Amino acid sequence: MTLKEKAEKRRIRSIRHRWMRTSIIVVSAILAIVVMLFVLFIHRYYYMTAQTGLETKVKAATGFFNYYVTSTYAEYYDSIYRYTETFEDGDKLELQFIDTNGRILKSTNSMTSGGAPGTGDIAEVLATGQMASYIGRSSSGERIMSVSAPITYSDGQTVGIIRYVTSTSIIDRQIIGASAIAACIAIVVILIVVILNMMFLRSFVEPVGDITEMAKRIAEGSYGVQIENSYDDEVGEMVDAINEMSIKIAQSEKMQTGFISSVSHELRTPLTAITGWSETILYDESLDGETRRGVNIILREAKRLTKMVEELLEFTRIEDGRFTLNIEQIDIAAELEDTIFTYRELLKQEDLEMTYEPCDDEIPLIPGDPERLRQVFLNIFDNAAKYARDGGKIDVSVKMDNDFVIITVRDYGPGLPEDELERVKMKFYKGSNATGRGSGIGLAVCDEIIRYHGGGLVLQNAEGGGLAVTVTLPLRSGV
Repeated sequence: MTLKEKAEKRRIRSIRHRWMRTSIIVVSAILAIVVMLFVLFIHRYYYMTAQTGLETKVKAATGFFNYYVTSTYAEYYDSIYRYTETFEDGDKLELQFIDTNGRILKSTNSMTSGGAPGTGDIAEVLATGQMASYIGRSSSGERIMSVSAPITYSDGQTVGIIRYVTSTSIIDRQIIGASAIAACIAIVVILIVVILNMMFLRSFVEPVGDITEMAKRIAEGSYGVQIENSYDDEVGEMVDAINEMSIKIAQSEKMQTGFISSVSHELRTPLTAITGWSETILYDESLDGETRRGVNIILREAKRLTKMVEELLEFTRIEDGRFTLNIEQIDIAAELEDTIFTYRELLKQEDLEMTYEPCDDEIPLIPGDPERLRQVFLNIFDNAAKYARDGGKIDVSVKMDNDFVIITVRDYGPGLPEDELERVKMKFYKGSNATGRGSGIGLAVCDEIIRYHGGGLVLQNAEGGGLAVTVTLPLRSGV
């Protein structure tokens, strides 16, 4: 997997993660607000319902005492005694009768009789003569709710206070239960949102990722390939547009390749004649210096053009699928050393030095086409020589790494910008540091030859300056 493919997968994952994160955060925030409002509503509802129930009971009881049994204190005391003894809701409520000093005169809970609750509702009733309520903690620390109201004689004098007290633990448990149900519903909603988002992303992001991968294949040269279109929405329209683009590019490439092949064939005959006659003229010893120099220039340029034409023809054979290899078992180290020996003498004429570092271990025979591999080595050496003039040196090394032979050619020139390292292997592309000579397809042809061998060709800027070209070849077929 290339760095670009990894970056694309990271981009798709990033879109998925951003979408999921944003939607979950938004939905969770909304649900959290809804749950909090629901809990507040439930809290208020339960407490108000309980308080209203206590107030209703207090009103009924005070109405009874104020109307029927408050003629004398003895009658009042006897009534509260009998009322307390026959109280039926003692398992839920505590009924208290409090005197005007704030002390419990009679209670359904014998343990609290004689005590002084000291809560605000009692003080408020004694001060205002009106019903009052209290929510808070009792003297024992328990959370309670109480409602108190005055009991009066027929002349309006307060004889005592009737007070209903209940623990809020039951109410709190009900609130907690309702809140837990609301929280569970919120979690279920979030899970549903996550599942729906995953389904949506799977139906959108993943097809886009597949389409992007196919578009990259087209961009890398697989012109004419078609993306299967199984979508009837905007994604389908995008697929149709990419497929149409691929077909048109393939047609254009076919025309371009045919044109290059035709022109290259047409150029071979006149170039052969120019080269032959230039060499013939140079045998004439009567030529003066200027004329001989001019003929040499003609011969050199004719040979350069001939090499370009051969590269173009090689390129068209690769494009048309007519490119073949004559694979045999070869000594790759010997082939490389022979090429170095041949090219080293040419470099000396240009004041360039070539150093060679052989492999420490004996390299076994590997499958390969010796002619094509020598073509690769010469092309790489030629490119290195073009860019190594400032450094004055080219380093060549060979080594084995697991199941591969690795050959590295490094120059000490200016190197290449990082964004050109991959593009420089594209056909007709010339780097920004190019000298202007050559067809721009030499490395493209070399890359195809190495790929046909099952290996790879990688360009990297070397540490300390210069460009390093690494050729990787498998030791065995199918590695």
